[in-house]
Amino acid sequence: MNIIKEIPSKETYIVRQPILRKGKPLESCQFEGDDLETTHHFGLFDNENLTGIISLFSKINPIFAEKNQAQIRGMAVLETHQKKGFGENLVKHCETYCNANKIDLIWFNARTTAVGFYRKMNYQPLGEPFEIKDVGEHYLMFKNL
Repeated sequence: MNIIKEIPSKETYIVRQPILRKGKPLESCQFEGDDLETTHHFGLFDNENLTGIISLFSKINPIFAEKNQAQIRGMAVLETHQKKGFGENLVKHCETYCNANKIDLIWFNARTTAVGFYRKMNYQPLGEPFEIKDVGEHYLMFKNL
């Protein structure tokens, strides 16, 4: 059985490192703003094992006019659990949380390889691809709620 619940930022590292920071030191898994009161980390547990994570930051991107925005960061599912709908469940959980908290827009920087995944959930890319140092090519993506 799958359960999604809020977890402390440090618990995200066991999924962030092998998926998002492969071969990099554990310290690279800590994101600026991880421990702010306004940041929420959600973990997807499959039979009590943490298999997927997503972090939701209260962060304004000035490109968008909406006053109430949230940024998704660090969405990852362990390789052994990918292609099972867990990532989609995590994103939908964030959307539900945002709707309940009157957030108008979700935005994030998606790896080029993940753009198709997010498009299926009606997120739109904006602008040209750009490089994030030591991580790779990304697109800015968003969805109005």
